[in-house]
Amino acid sequence: MIEVTLLGTGSPIPDPRRAGPSTLVRAGGQTFLVDCGRGVLQRAAAVGVSANNLTALLLTHLHSDHITDLGDVLITRWVGNFAPDLTPLPIIGPPGTAEVVENTLKALQFDIGYRIAHHADLTTPPPVEVEEVTEGVVWGRDGVRILVAPTDHRPVAPTIGFRVEHNGASVVLAGDTVPCPTLDELAAGAGALVHTVIRKDLIDPMPMQRIRDICDYHSSVQQAAETATRAGVGILILTHYVPALVPGQEEDWRALAATAFDRQIELGDDLHRVEVHPGVCVKPAG
Repeated sequence: MIEVTLLGTGSPIPDPRRAGPSTLVRAGGQTFLVDCGRGVLQRAAAVGVSANNLTALLLTHLHSDHITDLGDVLITRWVGNFAPDLTPLPIIGPPGTAEVVENTLKALQFDIGYRIAHHADLTTPPPVEVEEVTEGVVWGRDGVRILVAPTDHRPVAPTIGFRVEHNGASVVLAGDTVPCPTLDELAAGAGALVHTVIRKDLIDPMPMQRIRDICDYHSSVQQAAETATRAGVGILILTHYVPALVPGQEEDWRALAATAFDRQIELGDDLHRVEVHPGVCVKPAG
């Protein structure tokens, strides 16, 4: 079984009810954080997970709302872990990730210096191990395998999606993207697809062009559902709602997805949890 928890389901617009985009995936005793939007560690703490518990950090792309709390994750894991030899945190993301991590640590160099000067057992900066990828198998430990494929969020490029597999169960995390063949292939036959969604019908009437611009590089609810149907996934999990999912409107969003996907649809507030078991997929369309 793979457990998926939507830690943050919000958007770049601050929302008192929703943290920034982030998803927790637990499989085979390993804990993966996918993206790290604002408030991620507070949400993780609510389900009993600390920065110390993270097996790896997976980044779908480098838009600010998906990496807002990168520094918090790195520093908190470092100062809150009392192991004599802290192992580096694996960080897997698209090209550019290493530069972002390096510059984040550079921005925190004063804080890091203060802590090293104050605590005798802190002698080096937060240890990290960055791997930049665009496709292929990127993880294979203790029965958990992770694959990566390109997605399409242009002009943001490159962007990637992740597929986590364990004992016959599988979950795909699309990140921000429009429909594309590489995502269809990554998600083919998966037990669940975690997909970011927007409501174009609510955004198109808005007078601000900058807000309307987001429609051309995100998937609508219906498009995410169509991707899930083509790939033959068992469960469609919606997240990163734009505009924010208002309490009482859940069934409206679900109904839109149901126009193109006739299986299990999951959506909800932060901390919504879904169990994905083996055998909950169908044959991909085509």
